[in-house]
Amino acid sequence: MKLPQFITNNLILKITSLNSVVVGIRLLISLVVQNLLAQFTGQAGIAKVGQIRNLSSILMSLSSLGVFNGVVRYVSEYKNNEEGLKRLFSTVYVLSSFATLLLSLALFFGATQLSVWLFFSEDFRFVFQLLAVTAPFIAMNRIFYGVISGLKAYKVNSKIEIIWYSLASILLLFCLYSHNIEGVLFAIAITPIIQFLITLLLFGKTLREYVKFRKLNFETPMLKVLLGYTLISFVATVCSNLVDIDFRTSISEKLSENEAGIWTAMSSISKIYMQFLIAIFSLYILPKYAEINSSFRFRSELKSIYKSLLPLVVLGMLIVYFLREFIVLTIYNEAFWSMTLLFKWQLLADFIRFIANVMSFKFLAKKQISYFIYTQLLGLLLYHVLGHHLIETYKTEGVVIGLFVSNLIYLGSVMTVLRHDLFGKNRPM
Repeated sequence: MKLPQFITNNLILKITSLNSVVVGIRLLISLVVQNLLAQFTGQAGIAKVGQIRNLSSILMSLSSLGVFNGVVRYVSEYKNNEEGLKRLFSTVYVLSSFATLLLSLALFFGATQLSVWLFFSEDFRFVFQLLAVTAPFIAMNRIFYGVISGLKAYKVNSKIEIIWYSLASILLLFCLYSHNIEGVLFAIAITPIIQFLITLLLFGKTLREYVKFRKLNFETPMLKVLLGYTLISFVATVCSNLVDIDFRTSISEKLSENEAGIWTAMSSISKIYMQFLIAIFSLYILPKYAEINSSFRFRSELKSIYKSLLPLVVLGMLIVYFLREFIVLTIYNEAFWSMTLLFKWQLLADFIRFIANVMSFKFLAKKQISYFIYTQLLGLLLYHVLGHHLIETYKTEGVVIGLFVSNLIYLGSVMTVLRHDLFGKNRPM
């Protein structure tokens, strides 16, 4: 199927439209999965799934020592430089091997403690023992996706996403029917193996062209530059997911596990519609910003991105808001009705976050680590403080209100740091 001419001529819209096909299919599958999870496991089951997904995101970052954005940048820069690629992937190999070994040991021997921390019971320690086995696959998936993004191979990425997500969902539903919530957690834990096999099948030949596995050395010539991305990922991924886990645990203790499930369901809806935009950051914005060498070009690119995407973002979020009651009853059930109160705050928070992230990705592209960490930590700290404060008065809604307010301040901090690039004279970057 050919895309319309105005989309074909606009790379941002082209990537977004191709990604929308992927996300549309994932959306339909996710709706079915969420609906069945709600029916079979209730709000408490949704909360448990949220805990393991947050942990999986943390493992995705830690198992590769957070070098994803570094891989994207340097694959884009070194794609015609075999020696540069060898130095990059030798360093990545050492870092990920070291991190994966430590994580696997921690997961396996700390399974009981992790089960009690996340699920208030020792019954789910098998999940963490499984994750100890799949940790190397989580690391390789993240690194391979970095190569795909660095090469801007968004068509291949679309195929991989559709196939592995479909197979993983089929497995999850089978395990749900056969073993309820225990089966769901089992399926989530072994999903990285499916993703790894599909990536090798569809992208293995290209990977071997850029990653000369036999020529890799147990050396770290790019250790210093990649450790900067490790720190960035720790703040962006690990800390943010730890905050989510902390809020879910706090809501369970202060209110109920059912309320924690409702908050998790709202977060899941947010992640679903935000998936339409996430791919554009790694597949287009990060590589593009890496090529920009002046504030004038940065401002020009920023305007182009906003002009192409903001109308779609606003329209999509308005549709979600006005259909919120239908969404809750269709995907979940009457037990989740109080979730309708959370939509306005979640949508506003996500809109503000999108505007800020389009600008803040310059910090990643130009390796301005201190700016990135400062703005991210400020937003997370405020979210943690405000959410815990407001939950006392506004209960679950207070957490989402805290997210909105903290994102507003996060946007202000990003604009303050970038004020010269946004409003000043043209200067080199």
